[in-house]
Amino acid sequence: MPPNLNVLIRSRSLKLRLVVPDLGAPQLEDPISWVHSSDLEDPTPFLDQGQFLLTDGTQFPVEPPLGTTTAQAGAERPLSEFPTSQAYEEYVRRLVDHGIVGLGFATQVIHGTLPRGLQQACRNKNLPLLEVPDRTPFIAIIRMVADHLATEAHARAEWSLQAQRAISRAALRPDGLTSILGELERQLHSWVALYDASGTYVRMPRNRPVPSGISREIAQRVRSALDLGTRSASHLEVGGQLVTLQTLGRKGSLRGALVLGAIEPLDPARADIVNSVIGLASLALEQARTLDTARRHLRAGVFEQLLAGSTDVALRTARQVWGQLPRDPLLVTASRQENAAPNLLEALELLADDHRGAVFYAVRGELLVVLSGKAHQDKVLELLQRHGAVCGVSREATAETLPDALEEAARALRRATEVGSAVVEFSELSDSGMLGLLREEEAGPVARGLLQPLIAYDATENTKLLATVQEWFANNCVWDKTARRLGVHRHTLRNRIDAAGRILGLNLDGMRDRLELFAAVQFVEEAQK
Repeated sequence: MPPNLNVLIRSRSLKLRLVVPDLGAPQLEDPISWVHSSDLEDPTPFLDQGQFLLTDGTQFPVEPPLGTTTAQAGAERPLSEFPTSQAYEEYVRRLVDHGIVGLGFATQVIHGTLPRGLQQACRNKNLPLLEVPDRTPFIAIIRMVADHLATEAHARAEWSLQAQRAISRAALRPDGLTSILGELERQLHSWVALYDASGTYVRMPRNRPVPSGISREIAQRVRSALDLGTRSASHLEVGGQLVTLQTLGRKGSLRGALVLGAIEPLDPARADIVNSVIGLASLALEQARTLDTARRHLRAGVFEQLLAGSTDVALRTARQVWGQLPRDPLLVTASRQENAAPNLLEALELLADDHRGAVFYAVRGELLVVLSGKAHQDKVLELLQRHGAVCGVSREATAETLPDALEEAARALRRATEVGSAVVEFSELSDSGMLGLLREEEAGPVARGLLQPLIAYDATENTKLLATVQEWFANNCVWDKTARRLGVHRHTLRNRIDAAGRILGLNLDGMRDRLELFAAVQFVEEAQK
C-alpha cells in the first residue's frame, strides 16, 4: 500500500502529533505521492497533487500570547501587522484547491506553538494538520515516505511479473482465451467481459457476469465502439463505475471488445497486464480469421452449387460444416457490398452459428446474400439494418427456384436504393406496383390506389399536383413546354413534380418510376372518361 498520513502518525520515531482532524478520519488514508517543504506564502506553483507539505512557518509572523496589548507587543511590531484569520484561510484554501493531502508545521523553530488562526483554517477547510516537534528533521519524514514508495514500487513490479507469468500459462491451456480472461479477472479482482463482433455479450464459464444495473448501457457503448470500425481504448464512467473498453481486431474488421470493470483507475502495473491480455486475445482472434476466410469462400462455393441446381452436393457439403441449409420455403435477402459496414460479416457468422442451419449467407460479387426461413427473417433484417445495410427481399422460394428468388431480391434491392428505403420486399413491387399489374384486368382501381396519397394531398392542401403531373405527361415530360402551358416558371414546375414524387414514394428522375406513374395516370384518366 502507498504511504499515507496514518503511517506517519503511527511512527514512534517521527513523534508527529495530529491536530486536525480526529483520528480515524477518512482523509488520513489518502495516499501521499511525495513530501515537499516550503515557507513560501503560496507554494502551490511548486507542488503536485497528492503531496504532503512541510513548513516551519517563516512566512507567518510570530503571534504574541493571548491577551497581549499593543504596548506589550512593543513598538517595533504592532498587533495590526500579525496575520489575520483571513490570511490563514487564504493560505489553506490554496493548498486544498491544489490537492495537497496534509500540512506538517514545525514548532519550536520559528513558532513556539501552532498559530491559532492556522489551526482554525485547517479545521474549516478540512485539511489535515500535523505538528512536527523541533527534534524531528524534515528529512526524516521525507526518507520514510520515500522508503514506503520504493517498497510499494518493488511490490507492484513483483506482482506484475507474477501476473504476467500466470496469464502466459493460461494462454497455453486448451481453452486459451477463456483461461486468459479468467486469470485477468482473478489478478485484478474485478469483472471482465468479452463481447463478440456484433456487440453480444459472450458468457465465460469462470467469469463473473456484468453487473445487471449497467449491463444494458455497457452493451450500447460496446456496439457504438464496434460500429466505428477502428481500434480504440476508452475509459468510461457507467453507473458510478469506472469501465475500460478496448476493441479487439484490426481496423475495419473488429472481432469484438473487452470490457474491464474497476472501482479505481488502472495503475501502470495493472495497465500492463491488461495490455498483455489484449495482445493475447487479439492474437487468438486473428488466428481464427484465416479459418473464417476459408469458410466464407466455402459458403460462396456452396451458394453457386445451389444456383447451378447441384442441391445434393451443396447439402452434403453444408452438413459437414454447418449441419444443414435453410429448409424450404426460404427467403432470399440481398444487400449490396460496395461499402461494407464494419463487422457485418462477423455478425452474420455469429447469427448463422447461433441458428445453426437456419440462416446461411454468402458473398457473391458486390452482393451479400442471406438465406433464411420466415421464422428467422426478422433477426436477419434487424442485424442488417443495425449495420446500415439496404436490403431487398424475395418472395418465398425453394431451392429449385433460388435463381429466380435471387433476381427478385436484387430487383427489390435496386428499388430500395432508388427510393431511399431500408428494406423493400419484392411482393410490394408485384402486388402494388403498376408495372406488375398491367397484366391484371382491373388496373383502374389499383391506379387510383397508387394515386390516392396525391389525390388526398390535393384535397387537404388545396393544391393541383395531380393535374400538374397529368399535364407534364401530356407534354412528354418537357419542362419548358409544360411550364408555359401551366403559366408557371419551370423551377416552380420542377418543385411541384418533386413534391408529387415524394408524396407517392417515387423517384421521378428514374425511368421505371416515371413509367409506373404514367401508367397509373392513364388508367385513372380512362376510368374518369
